[in-house]
This record gives sequence, C-alpha cells and structure tokens, in this order.
Amino acid sequence: MSEKKKVIMLGNEAIARGAYEAGVKVSAAYPGTPSTEISEYLVQYKEELYCEWSPNEKVATEVAIGASVAGVRAMSCMKHVGFNVAADPAYTVSYMGVNGGLVIVVADDPGLYSSQNEQDTRMVARAAQLPVLEPSDSFEAKEFMKQAFELSEQFDRPFVFRTTTRLAHSQGVVELEDREEVKDKPYEKDVRRTVMMPANAKLRHIEIEKRNLELMEAANTLSVNRVEMNDTKIGVITSGIPYQYVKEALPEASVLKLGMVNPLPRRLIEDFAAKVEKLYIIEELDPVIEEQVKSWGIKATGKEIFTVQGEYSANMIRRAVLGEKLEIRTPAKAPVRPPILCPGCPHRSVYYVVKKLGLHVAGDIGCYTLGAVAPLSAVDTTICMGASISSLHGMEKAKGKEYIKNWVAAIGDSTFLHTGVNSLMNMVYNKATGTVLILDNSTTGMTGHQDHAATGKTLQGDPAYAIDIPALCRAIGVKNVTEVNAFDLTGLEKALKEEVARDEVSVIITKTPCVLLSKEKKPLYTALEDKCRKCGMCMKPGCPAMTRRENGTIRIDDTMCTGCGLCKDLCKFDAIELVKAGDE
Repeated sequence: MSEKKKVIMLGNEAIARGAYEAGVKVSAAYPGTPSTEISEYLVQYKEELYCEWSPNEKVATEVAIGASVAGVRAMSCMKHVGFNVAADPAYTVSYMGVNGGLVIVVADDPGLYSSQNEQDTRMVARAAQLPVLEPSDSFEAKEFMKQAFELSEQFDRPFVFRTTTRLAHSQGVVELEDREEVKDKPYEKDVRRTVMMPANAKLRHIEIEKRNLELMEAANTLSVNRVEMNDTKIGVITSGIPYQYVKEALPEASVLKLGMVNPLPRRLIEDFAAKVEKLYIIEELDPVIEEQVKSWGIKATGKEIFTVQGEYSANMIRRAVLGEKLEIRTPAKAPVRPPILCPGCPHRSVYYVVKKLGLHVAGDIGCYTLGAVAPLSAVDTTICMGASISSLHGMEKAKGKEYIKNWVAAIGDSTFLHTGVNSLMNMVYNKATGTVLILDNSTTGMTGHQDHAATGKTLQGDPAYAIDIPALCRAIGVKNVTEVNAFDLTGLEKALKEEVARDEVSVIITKTPCVLLSKEKKPLYTALEDKCRKCGMCMKPGCPAMTRRENGTIRIDDTMCTGCGLCKDLCKFDAIELVKAGDE
C-alpha cells in the first residue's frame, strides 16, 4: 500500500482492523455490548484469520491462550462483566506469559447503557498484574492494538486492551495499512512456563514481577504516553475518552495523556507534576491512576471534585475545575421511553402466562430481562449470566420445596449455554426441585442476533452441529423436559401448572424464534372498533403496536404489528381479526 487510505471507522471497527493489521490469526469472543461489533467486523477477514463465538468468555480466553502457546498472535473479546467470567484463565496466563502475542480486549460501560454494573476493568487487570493499554479515539484504537501485540511479545506479557462504550460506538479517522505477516513462533515444550502447578507458579510469579518492573520503566518513554505542555497553571493527567473531554473543556491546560494505564510511568508522571502549579487527575469510574499517584506523595485533585459514577463530559470537567460551563447548544430532551420487548416477541406471551399464574421469576441476562418492567412486571431478580437457575436453587435450599413451587427461573438459549447449563447440572446433582424456563428464541438476541452453539451456524458463516437443548437437559439428568410454543397460551399454562407442582427438577423450553429473525412477510391483525368492549385484556402484555383511541377502543398500528396473534387469543369478543396472512 503505497499511500495510506483514510477512512472513518467506529472504535470497534478500528480495533478489529488493528488486530487484522497486527497479523492476528485467532480471535474468540462472546457477544456483549459494547464489545460485540469487534468480532462482527473482524469476520470480514476470515480468509486470513480464524474467529469464533465461544460459549462464554472463559472459553474464549482459553482458546486465545492456546493459540498463543502454539505460537501465533491471538485475542479474546468481551464486555467488562465478561472479564469476570474470564478471570480464572486471565489471572493464570499472567504468570505463564506468552509465545505468540496475546491481547484480551475488554469493553467497559460507564453510564450503564447496557450492563448490570459499572466495574472498572483497570482494577481487575491490576489485581491480575496484567498491563493495560487504553486508546482515546478510533485512530489510536487501531494503532494501540498493533502496539499491544508488539509489547506483549517484547515483554512476555498478555495485555488487556481497555475500551469503553463511548469509544466503541463513536467514529474517527483511521489510516489503513497492510497486514503484517507475522511468522509463527515455534512451540517448545517448557512445563515450568506452561504448567501452573504450585512449584512452577512460584517461580513464574518472581519472573513476572521482574517483567512488570521492566515494563514500568519502558512506559516512561513509550509513544502511547505523551506530554502536551501548554499553560502550566493547570496540569491534567488523563487517559482514554476523558482525554477528549479535557481538551475541549481545558484547551490551555498542560496534559499528560496516558495510553498505558497499568503499569503507570512513574518517572514521567513525577516530572510532569513538578512542572505544573495545580495537578488534576481526570479518569472515569474508579480512582485507579489517582490512588497510585497520590501514594507516591504527589499532590493532586481527583475524586474530591469528580464523580466515580457514569460518563464524564466537557461541561462537567469545566464546571468542576473552573466553576464555569461551556456554551454548548444541546437539543431538547426526548421523552423518557422505558425499554420494552419488541412487537411479537415470544417472551411477552410467556411472561403474560407466568404473571397470570402469580409466579415469581428468577431472571437472567438477555432480552427477557425486560420482563421486569411494567406492564409485565414479572421478573423478580437479575444478577448475572446463568444466575437465574442457581439462585432459584439457593432459594429452595433456604426455604424448602413448597416455597419454590411459586417460582420459576427464566433464561435464554444463548445464556443457558453460556453458564446456565452448569447451574442446571448443580440442581440435578444436589437433588433440587424447581422449574426452569428456557426461552429459546434461536439467537443471542439482546446483542443483535449473534449465532451460538445451538443455532447451527458459526461466526464465520459455516454450518455447524446445533446443540439439541432438550436432549442436553435430559442427558444431565432432567427427567421432565417439556417443549411448547411460546404463543400456545393454553399449552404453556398447562405445562407451568404441572411442572411447578413436581418434587423434582423440570424444564420447559419455549422454542419460538425471535420475530426479527424472519424476513418473510408477517400476518397483520386489526382491531374492530365496533366490537371492542374496552376491557383492556389485549393490552395487558404491553405490546407497543397496541394503543387506545380517544374513545377507549383499541387500535393496532399496522406498521408495528408482527402478526404474533397474542392479542387475538386474549380477546373474548372477537374484536381482533386477521386482515392479511403472512404469505400475502
């Protein structure tokens, strides 16, 4: 490529391009917002590398570790809570080191746009003694990925590549370059490095401490860390997306922009701090940089005036530092719109029946979490992937078999394969009772319809064996496995009444594909104003396609109706009828 081509890329696309240009040969991931698109962009290069959806983040990281051990550059990708699932191999590979370069990409979610907590990946990485790079825009996202692999191999350290929602889903200019053809490193058996039994791990711990000190010293001169000296009255240490806010809010200030946030370049920080009159440390979420800098005896202002919650902004920074606001024209606030299940979602009818029967629901992570909000208000708990089943088990062991007959666990097909199957095995093994609802919509819905081990298709588009979920449940010892269409209200109600009454584990699988998967023309229903009795039965499930006219009768929006027929099944007065079949 004689001349670099400039294009505009999302942060996630730039990360994928950086991995491609770095010569990555293996990538494994589990989808999770805001990291999902990295793998979806990376798959366009499948002729030159391998990428997959793994059942969970632990497996994905272990796949990448195996590829690294074999001698190629490899990566795994996940969101911040997925890093918890991957913690077991991540902490240990920190001791092992690498053969081929190894990078774990983790996307944090300041502001909780699509997550159950705001944990800071830098804290986890510090505990695992893993070095961390953090870009501040799409250009750096691509370039830092390449440097991450180079540094990984140079210092024999797996690297964490931290990004955030704002970076992942914002755009910037990127310069395209050719893919680096990195030679595979030969594999040489060395059990002292790769077999982490206690005697070997003790020696490796000593070795990585040496490597960390070397990396800390090198960080003082690495190009990813840079000083921008301006007015010395105010100096700011920052990193990642907050750097963009700092430059907008405090354009005259001197800035030390950190691209490597673990380990920190102590000498560089001390030199910078000595040159400014007032030092601020501006970082989203936890005071990771601040606590270390202050522990060195450097005076700085940080979380005394900045929040540990949510995203920052230029206005917030300017107000905190200068007591002023930037003149930024902001659009009028849009009306608050709570998240809702899509029209025709099979989860809606399931929750309708569950609520009708007065059952409590131990919920899980996925589209069906939205069953917690009005008008369904059916879900009682949501903790983490797979926790619906195991928390239901805990409830029974705490309160007894009769108590649990008023509860069910609800989990999706992808989440069941992620960690739910382990929890179900635990119920069978420990002689539990309780009913598990597997809401099988044939996809990983919440993150945008990614395939998984039960869909029959890989990330690379190849056909694959589809895990038979009912057979899997029976294979691990569940005797009572019932399959029912989510829109069969009578059949579903009958199954629920029978299964929750049992004194042993049971599973009900609602095998109904996500309505958004089908490209076929959908049936269309209409509400007959002259027959409507305004009883509101059809409104109870909360379908967004249904509204009331001024006179109180029901109206169905034909641009939103997906033809699921739930409203017709609920209407006792034949006021809803089919006006167009799906094949018309």
